Amino acid sequence: MSLEPHPVTGAPFPSPVSPGTGWPGDPATPSTPVAHDLGEVSRLAAAAETVEDVDALSSVCRACPRLVQWREDVAVSGRRAAFADQPYWGRPGPSFGDPSASKLVLGLAPAANGTNRTGRMFTGDRSGDWLYAALHRTGYANQATSVAAGDGLVLSGIRIVASVRCAPPANRPTPAELATCGHWLDRDLALTAASPGGLDAVLALGGVAWNAALAAARRLGWAVPRPKPVFGHGAEVVLGLPGGGGVRLLGSYHVSPHNTSTKRLTEEMLDAALRRL
Repeated sequence: MSLEPHPVTGAPFPSPVSPGTGWPGDPATPSTPVAHDLGEVSRLAAAAETVEDVDALSSVCRACPRLVQWREDVAVSGRRAAFADQPYWGRPGPSFGDPSASKLVLGLAPAANGTNRTGRMFTGDRSGDWLYAALHRTGYANQATSVAAGDGLVLSGIRIVASVRCAPPANRPTPAELATCGHWLDRDLALTAASPGGLDAVLALGGVAWNAALAAARRLGWAVPRPKPVFGHGAEVVLGLPGGGGVRLLGSYHVSPHNTSTKRLTEEMLDAALRRL
């Protein structure tokens, strides 16, 4: 198995990266339990006591065979030419940001040559370039660029999660994959809502993330307005918590290259959405 140097630390890694081998930001260890099917995902997610636990457990998940094969095939033989000399993470992407944050950004899924390469959400592709620049402009990020894990980027007051944590072929997870990975999202939301700071708001990037947030809220027993709230840029709905209070769910067009290049989503629109959190 060949080893390539990490672009920041220079340490050699195989592709995919084994847990606990020194990759910057790796939340798992060699002893982190691995989920191999839906039942194990459900059991391990329910037992997670912190969002850091969810990150560790989800980052080694192997419950969806199609996604496991795809993410690892890309990491071994499907690497983009520009990154052929770099190791690829090749595992599910853990959340990234402030673990005590009361605000979340919910995306769709890692990109095959983005998070699947860098091991950090929205890092290493054009979508990430847009998102982190906006987070910097709105005061959530200490720098405007996100190149690789370990590059010094820090988020404050906000955390980024994904509806599906493995890179899916054609960026399209199946309903079954969304449902399986939904257990990780459910626990993430539940733990954040139960934390001392609580969960104030979730910004859903795109319709898939919007629907995933609504589905998770229903599974958790949160009150979801009827009829089902419709996604749109600038849409907002309050999800009622069982003990009182609520979580605001906001919608934004996804930071995909198509949306940003066609001006369907502008910098001003994204900044305004983030400032509403």
